[in-house]
Amino acid sequence: MSDPEIPSSVLEIRSGAVTLAGEQSGDRQGPPIVLLHGLTATRRYVVMGSNALQRGGMHVLAYDARGHGHSSPAPGREYGYEHLASDLAAAVGRTGAPHVILAGASMGAHTALRFALEHPAQVAGLALITPSFLPGEPSQSRELGRWDGLARGLREEGVEGFVRAYDLDGVPERWRSTVETVLRQRLTAHEHPAAVADALEVVPRSCPFESLSQLAEVTAPTVVIASRDEADPGHPLAVGEAYAEAIPGAELVVEAAVDPPRSPIAWQGGQLSNVLLELAARTGLADG
Repeated sequence: MSDPEIPSSVLEIRSGAVTLAGEQSGDRQGPPIVLLHGLTATRRYVVMGSNALQRGGMHVLAYDARGHGHSSPAPGREYGYEHLASDLAAAVGRTGAPHVILAGASMGAHTALRFALEHPAQVAGLALITPSFLPGEPSQSRELGRWDGLARGLREEGVEGFVRAYDLDGVPERWRSTVETVLRQRLTAHEHPAAVADALEVVPRSCPFESLSQLAEVTAPTVVIASRDEADPGHPLAVGEAYAEAIPGAELVVEAAVDPPRSPIAWQGGQLSNVLLELAARTGLADG
C-alpha cells in the first residue's frame, strides 16, 4: 500500500488494552473492506502487496492482529477468537461505515466468520481465504503439538528456531523455496516475537464457532477461496469445501487442478483482489 498515487494513511486502533497498528487507503467514499491476516503474518500478507482493490475504487482498511507486526502484545495472553473478534469490531468502527466487507486469511478468516455470526447486520460481504478450522476435528488436537513446537522454536531461537521447527523437508520441493522465503519475511516483521509465540499457543486452542451447522446463519454474500493440498496442506481443500457447502449461497474458488500444479490463488495478490472486487460488486455497496 505504498503507491504514491493511492491515498493512504497510518492509523492506530484502540481495542481495550491493545493498540492495533493499521492503515487505510483508497477511495474513502468507496465500498469499505477490512483485511485480516493469518497467524504469524502481518497486514501485508492478505492481498500480498496488490493495490488492485484501491484501484478498483474500494476503501481498504488493514491492521496487524494483536501481538503481530507493529501492534501491541495482549495482556494475559488474550489471543482467543473472542478477543480477535473484539479487535475486528474496533477496526470496523474506524471505517465509519454501517456495512463492510470482510476478507480474512486463515486465522483472519475464522475471526471474520465469528464476527459475521455475531454482527450479521454489519457485514455486507464475506471472503474466507484458506480456512483451516473444523470444530471437533481430531486432527485439531494432533496439530497442537506442532504449534507448540513452532512457538518454542520462535521463543528460544527466533526466526531460525521457527523455520527449523516448521520442518521444510515436509513441504513439496516445488514449493519449498517459496515457503521458506515467506516464512522468513513474515517472522522478521514482528516487533514482539514473544507475543507471536504466545499467539501460536493460544489461537489453535480457541474455537471461532462451535459447529458447522452454525454457518447456515451467515447471511452475507460469501466467497471461500481455498487451496489444493499439495501446495498448502496446512489449509486443507476439504475445509474450504465444507465451509462453502455449509454457508447458504457461498461460492467456492480454487485454482484449477492441472499438472504441474498452479500457485494457489490465495498466494497471488492480483488474482485474489479480482475475486474480492467481484464480491464487492455482488454486495451492492458500490451502488450506494
